[in-house]
Amino acid sequence: MPEDVLFEFERPMGRTEIADYLRTVADRLEAGDELAMEGGGESVSLSPPATPTFEVKAERETSSKGGPGELSVEFELEWDEREDGKEGDEGGLSIE
Repeated sequence: MPEDVLFEFERPMGRTEIADYLRTVADRLEAGDELAMEGGGESVSLSPPATPTFEVKAERETSSKGGPGELSVEFELEWDEREDGKEGDEGGLSIE
């Protein structure tokens, strides 16, 4: 399925600032509020359903020149635009 990027923002920032953004997202999700994002001249508002799919991914990208690679952790919420989320439990997640 083709991908249409609605919003993208990337810049280096400190751990505390990142934690503040993640905390805001967590608070808005818990309250059932929409997520409004604005940055770099772009903006988008999304309303996640009560049970979106949550994906956590840790990756290592290796350098093509044999040097050090890049590590990343990605958090993603995903849902079908036509549905209000899906019920189900395919196993648990622990983040420590």
